[in-house]
Amino acid sequence: MPDLYQAARQALPDDAPHATLAGRVWRPDAAGPSVIVLRDGAAIDISRAFPTMRDLCEASDPAAALRATTGENLGPIDAILANTPPDQRDPTKPWLLTPVDLQALKAAGVTFAISMLERVIEERARGDLNAAAAIRSEVTRLVGDDLARLKPGSPEAMRLKDVLIQQGAWSQYLEVGIGPDAEIFTKAQPMAAVGTATDAGIHPGSSWNNPEPEVVLIVASSGTIVGAALGNDVNLRDVEGRSALLLSKAKDNNASCAIGPFIRFFDQGFSLDDIRQTTVTLRVEGEDGFVLEGSSSIARISRDPADLVAQMLNAHHQFPDGAALFLGTMFAPIEDRDAPGQGFTHKTDDIVTIAAPSLGRLVNRMRPTNQCAPWTFGAGALMRNLARRGLLG
Repeated sequence: MPDLYQAARQALPDDAPHATLAGRVWRPDAAGPSVIVLRDGAAIDISRAFPTMRDLCEASDPAAALRATTGENLGPIDAILANTPPDQRDPTKPWLLTPVDLQALKAAGVTFAISMLERVIEERARGDLNAAAAIRSEVTRLVGDDLARLKPGSPEAMRLKDVLIQQGAWSQYLEVGIGPDAEIFTKAQPMAAVGTATDAGIHPGSSWNNPEPEVVLIVASSGTIVGAALGNDVNLRDVEGRSALLLSKAKDNNASCAIGPFIRFFDQGFSLDDIRQTTVTLRVEGEDGFVLEGSSSIARISRDPADLVAQMLNAHHQFPDGAALFLGTMFAPIEDRDAPGQGFTHKTDDIVTIAAPSLGRLVNRMRPTNQCAPWTFGAGALMRNLARRGLLG
């Protein structure tokens, strides 16, 4: 079973030498974060030009801006990655952070047919894991499991809605899954995300939960999609299943939003079309010897990523600091971990690896939220730190 140290060393995309990659590191000598660009295996601090990642993402062409910017060489990125796991960290040396800072942290829900059905099952089970298997069989019989070709909001989708209402099988999750309006919710507060090779949080009051491996789009305040990263939209299935009104309690907890390892900016060799063909893989390894594997292909998403961004940011709703948008996942684990029929849920110290060849590897160790490092460095602390360092113009 890998530890976070070994996982951290495998963070880079397969084609890293050709990728435009930026991230953030904590600099102990500055008592604060710096924006970095990766060049020839080194981390270059460019915070004199771009004090925040938000500033870089607001550039008219972030990839070109990175190519033109000089900065301070902080040393090999491999050394910074190796220093990132909290249990093995030298606090006098830099370590990697999540690559986003002031952006709003948003997520799109119910964007894949299979995850849509699992949300319906959660709703009907009302958070009871023991009831899920029987309900899963019933819902699949009524709804079917091949809805990927159904365009949300189309006449065909509306006809299916009428049939399901008549059969008593309609659900609020089907409404956002095949209806005209996407579900866009706030995953966490700006500055609250965690990065790779560190702990991610599961609320200890949850007994039915899972990782959600996703692509995260990086969106400028103009609505322009400028890049992408990997994300884990940690989900408490029992809490959301009790009531959709508990979504914030199910989703927004300490260290429960993981994004990283870097932002890969769009350039001549990488675009949104590459994201549309990306497959994200998941591997969960437990201290009990349990291994879970799965994947989620963006090609099977029900709503195009550009449509989801347009539903998030438009004339009716703006984000002056931009946003990071989780695209949703088709992966909803139902494999039994312990007793038959009990399905999957996390255990403390699970190692979760989310990967894509073009985006790298995001690896986290699952811990109770109250045992993860508390979130103490917010937007106010960031502004004060940047001011002390003379980085605010």
